[in-house]
Amino acid sequence: MEGGREHDPAVGRLVLAATPLGEVRDASDRLREALSTVDVVAAEDTRRTKTLAKSLGVTIGGRVVSFYDHVEETRIPALVADIASGLTVLLVTDAGMPSVSDPGYRLVAACIDAKLAVTCLPGPSAVTTALALSGLPVERFCFDGFAPRKGGQRRAWFETLVNESRACVFFEAPHRLEDCLADAVAVLGADRRAAVCRELTKTYEEVVRGSLGELAEWAAGGVRGEVTVVLEGAQLTAAEPVDLVDAVEALVESGVGLKDACARAATPGVSKRELYEAVLASRRAV
Repeated sequence: MEGGREHDPAVGRLVLAATPLGEVRDASDRLREALSTVDVVAAEDTRRTKTLAKSLGVTIGGRVVSFYDHVEETRIPALVADIASGLTVLLVTDAGMPSVSDPGYRLVAACIDAKLAVTCLPGPSAVTTALALSGLPVERFCFDGFAPRKGGQRRAWFETLVNESRACVFFEAPHRLEDCLADAVAVLGADRRAAVCRELTKTYEEVVRGSLGELAEWAAGGVRGEVTVVLEGAQLTAAEPVDLVDAVEALVESGVGLKDACARAATPGVSKRELYEAVLASRRAV
């Protein structure tokens, strides 16, 4: 277990900062101050960060370095060394919070391992914004990042959500949304409710709410922009082991071992042992 500790403000630190999803006025005063005062700005896209600073009327005072997926690992040692030497490093991504389906997690972990200070400037998040706008019950939710790209893996992932009682929020590329929603209908049924949130906080913001069947039909015309999807949690009823066999077989087909698949698909009313035996019985009956 790791505990927090007081850090000398004169010592270097990593600062994670949320950036606007689209509406520049959502930038916090603390973000403005940080951009102008930190020693190093590590940015997912240096051009976008400089454009953001210009829009905010801020002059970036420190060194700007790129920090995107393909250079993340190679940049970390130097940034950790900068922080250890007493510098303040600001980490920003193109939109939203670093580390949430964006670069950042590895740098945070490296700083924690080196016992360096890490703090955060909170702000915009597509995840919580979409949840709030969805109109669905979201008191409990899970976040699954981007939906799998390949159809088979995506359908197997939807199988894991068949009995998920929490709302699920995930990102999807606009050119894959049609196929994604079609797979959702095939696995979860056309009546499960969802919301597709497009271009959040931007000029053409749009939130389309309805059943998966309705949303799949809407998306068939093509969709543009950044997309976040909120899926209603399952309305659970007492399940029998035989009811979950198809979900297990879909996981096995995607490459998951039988025992692990049973553990994933098991519900509070159906143990993984009962499910394992039901799968074996189903196979013997074929």
